[in-house]
Amino acid sequence: MSGDISTFEWSDLDRRAVDAVRALAMDAVEEAGSGHPGTAMSLAPAAYLLFQRFLRHDPTDPSWAGRDRFVLSCGHSSLTLYIQLYLSGYPMTLEDLKALRKWGSLTPGHPEHGHTAGVETTTGPLGQGIANAVGMAMAARRERGLFDPDAPAGESPFDHTVWAFCSDGDIEEGISHEASALAAHQRLGNLVMLYDDNHISIEDDTAIALSEDVRARYAAYGWDVHHVDWTVGGDYEENVAELAAALEAARAETERPSFIALRTIIGWPAPNKKNTGKIHGAALGAEEIAATKKILGLDPAKSFDVPEEVLEHARAVADRGRELNAQWHKRFRAWREANPERAAEFERISARRLPNGWAKALPEFEAGKALATRAASGQILGALAPVLPELWGGSADLAESNNTTMKGEPSFIPEEFQTKEFPGHRYGRTLHFGVREHAMAAICNGIALHGGTRPYGGTFLVFSDYMRPAVRLAALMKLPVTFVWTHDSIGLGEDGPTHQPVEHLWALRAIPGLDVVRPADANETAVAWRTILEHTDRPAGLALTRQKLPTLDRENGLAPAEGTARGGYVLADASNGRPDVVLIATGSEVELALEARDALEAEGTPARVVSMPCVEWFEAQDDAYKQQVLPASVRARVSVEAGIALGWRQYVGDAGESVGLEHFGASADYKTLFQQFGITAERVVAAAHASLIKAAVHGAGRGETTGN
Repeated sequence: MSGDISTFEWSDLDRRAVDAVRALAMDAVEEAGSGHPGTAMSLAPAAYLLFQRFLRHDPTDPSWAGRDRFVLSCGHSSLTLYIQLYLSGYPMTLEDLKALRKWGSLTPGHPEHGHTAGVETTTGPLGQGIANAVGMAMAARRERGLFDPDAPAGESPFDHTVWAFCSDGDIEEGISHEASALAAHQRLGNLVMLYDDNHISIEDDTAIALSEDVRARYAAYGWDVHHVDWTVGGDYEENVAELAAALEAARAETERPSFIALRTIIGWPAPNKKNTGKIHGAALGAEEIAATKKILGLDPAKSFDVPEEVLEHARAVADRGRELNAQWHKRFRAWREANPERAAEFERISARRLPNGWAKALPEFEAGKALATRAASGQILGALAPVLPELWGGSADLAESNNTTMKGEPSFIPEEFQTKEFPGHRYGRTLHFGVREHAMAAICNGIALHGGTRPYGGTFLVFSDYMRPAVRLAALMKLPVTFVWTHDSIGLGEDGPTHQPVEHLWALRAIPGLDVVRPADANETAVAWRTILEHTDRPAGLALTRQKLPTLDRENGLAPAEGTARGGYVLADASNGRPDVVLIATGSEVELALEARDALEAEGTPARVVSMPCVEWFEAQDDAYKQQVLPASVRARVSVEAGIALGWRQYVGDAGESVGLEHFGASADYKTLFQQFGITAERVVAAAHASLIKAAVHGAGRGETTGN
């Protein structure tokens, strides 16, 4: 839409299209027997206006790189999006709307990324979409900085707007504060969020739990705030021209994110259920639907009825979209011809292809040198910076602890906020999330969803609890996000039990589709990073130590670190190649397993050490390999990990033992903690003896202590 809003027109066909949206929302939920019709009804004019006049999109090319992004943070109102996709001409039919919330349909209860064309992100847990939209806006700026930093504002093929709709529930969730505060600090002028201020949630009037001035809150953050009230004067008037003016002004604001508070009445114009919690999350019922359709001038006897002339009028947006697409490609071709090297890099990064020979940049670490795996990770990131421009990230205020800052790379920050410690500019590379772990994870998801660049975000492993909902969604959407979790056990020491993860590794391994990687030394860490980056279809979490670990001497009877890529491998085999007992360890505890193996071998017990940095990668191997590493014939097994043993039971079996921690930690140096809590080589040897006895290995149990 052009700049002069005074020329705005809202035709009778537009009005009828909005009424058709309301009717479809009622009919679809009634057909499904469940759902959320109210918000889809009250947001019908706003959604239709956005898709028809403001959103730069092409229904015939849903993944066009130059498109605007639309995020429906209030994912429960999925029909708000589905109906606009149908009306605009995306691959969505009336039959799909009739199949709302049914098995195998394109219209699940909440929008799912990768399942339905035109759905940019999976939303449902409230507030996640707000943070995703912030991430998309950040990614768009970073992408412009990589490929077209000198173009005048609005003239680059990499300039576009991120639009988001949110609800009362979204702004109540804590993640909305984290993400919205950071969006303002980052001066994300390419982000516009419309807040459906309808005062109703599942428990009816939001006054029961919400009394803050939301507009003042966003103004305090530093957003550009607009207010459109369709209830002003006591009557309800959907002044679409006023909303269009607000959207136009928001899009024109390029120095701040924009927030439009739109006061609506949920479920308008249902005569009995509008403005109640009953219409928020339940079908209206046949009588209320009929009465509402009469008010709208529609035939109550007809369901899923969209007049042909209305559909034809709405789908004209596809013609406008194709024209915008063609104009963009003309501009893109001119840029590509003027910037052939950047264009080649853009094509590579967009396809998530790694450059030839990139892995040669990975450092090899000197055997015997003690180095924390967090420090090794930091060196690896520094080495990868020149060869992988798509890789960027940072930390939730723990840069020095997480080692997430690529050496010499500028911070991604408006110039006025750079500091002596962290100089940078708006197109920089190092991200600073502040103490906002939850938003960090969801923003990283948004960056990955935008396309192209590869994000990572760091904090302590114990604070993965704060990130979990977004980590789960990363796995659900199969996003290549890397979570760098350091201080991975009681080995962090003096900070005590509030900071010492105990249950976290297995809690994270329980998330389907998340690779949890806990390397044993610096070289395993390098292979871990390489393998993570080679996977473009899922997230990973790196669990890294605070304390220094010896870099294993692979030339002295130990297997190469390359085995890390298979998730589990024989690091040190029994001296005779036929182990009586297998010691399975991860991370810092691999060192203890190797010491225990030496002690067992010295007493005549053949023992194998298996390093298991990633259970998920190991499980992806074929059965022959897994049996080679963990022979079924060897029933005596010990797992060694400084955390709960919950999942290790499937690997150690009925005769196995686990050396771990089934309680919280304490405040002391890490050596004292490991000694006091029995995570020692001696304890591993005792556990091996106990397992050998259980497994009835010949000669076991000749007076040795069982450790029980």
